[in-house]
Amino acid sequence: MQRRPLGRSGLELAPLVFGGNVFGWTADKATSHAMLDAFVDAGFNAIDTADSYSTWVPGNVGGESETIIGEWLAGRGRRDDVLILTKVGSDMGQGHKDLSPEWIARSVEGSLKRLRTDYIDLYQSHWDDPRIPFEDVLGAYQRLIEQGKVRAIGASNLSPERLAEALDVSARLGLPRYESIQPRYNLYDRGDFEGGLQALCLDRQVGAISYYSLASGFLTGKYRSEADLGKSARGGGVKDYLDAKGLRILSALDEVAAAHGATPAQVALAWAVAQPGLTAPIASATSVAQLNETMKAATLTLSADDLRELDQASR
Repeated sequence: MQRRPLGRSGLELAPLVFGGNVFGWTADKATSHAMLDAFVDAGFNAIDTADSYSTWVPGNVGGESETIIGEWLAGRGRRDDVLILTKVGSDMGQGHKDLSPEWIARSVEGSLKRLRTDYIDLYQSHWDDPRIPFEDVLGAYQRLIEQGKVRAIGASNLSPERLAEALDVSARLGLPRYESIQPRYNLYDRGDFEGGLQALCLDRQVGAISYYSLASGFLTGKYRSEADLGKSARGGGVKDYLDAKGLRILSALDEVAAAHGATPAQVALAWAVAQPGLTAPIASATSVAQLNETMKAATLTLSADDLRELDQASR
């Protein structure tokens, strides 16, 4: 399996990252463990989660995804085969996004305990917290790296300007730098990454791991009218994609998929994998069968004409 360097971190990722947001939400423990088995057995190695997954589910308090991953790690003994990517900074009851040094130091212990591991490969700031100077945030991460609890750090949902500021603070003060960024990015939602953020990643050697890589499932082609929105728990988040642009993208995906004997989802992910500056898209699944189909995207090579057709449809 091809591996791609993540920024200057020394970490190398296979071209698809498993999105652990489904663990404890639309995938129970047994299904989650079976999917993790299939994912790693196929040669993939990066699992993305967060301490806040999945607080949006009634009855959940956060940490459910990390707990399921931790139980899998403990049961399979495969810690050395995977990279664990988790996040800190969401509102976990304190009433605001939080990257204070005190919260980071407290939260990492909870994540390590739930994940049943001594270290986190990539610890990411889930949200920007303008209340806390970058030197304080990065100083907190430096202590975790020195303690061996974290190997590298990344960020999510940062603007190009804020990411550049953080990188400058790291360089000026000799602090650990954000080696990756997680933007929302897919064939429909291109504006958050393309332009300033993509250029910054390429110029400063920062990895990019995209979330919503299938636009909440819209790019699978499963949702083609409002009548389809009830097909899954995520259907409600798809309605806004059902416009002229969205339908134009689905038509292009159908055409390219037919030419390759592939699915729209595979083509949409292969398009993302081919984008300059993107290390890997995050993709999730709710069954082993669905995951097996999704993973084929990593070996699907799109032609220049395919990429041009998809680009034109999604502009």
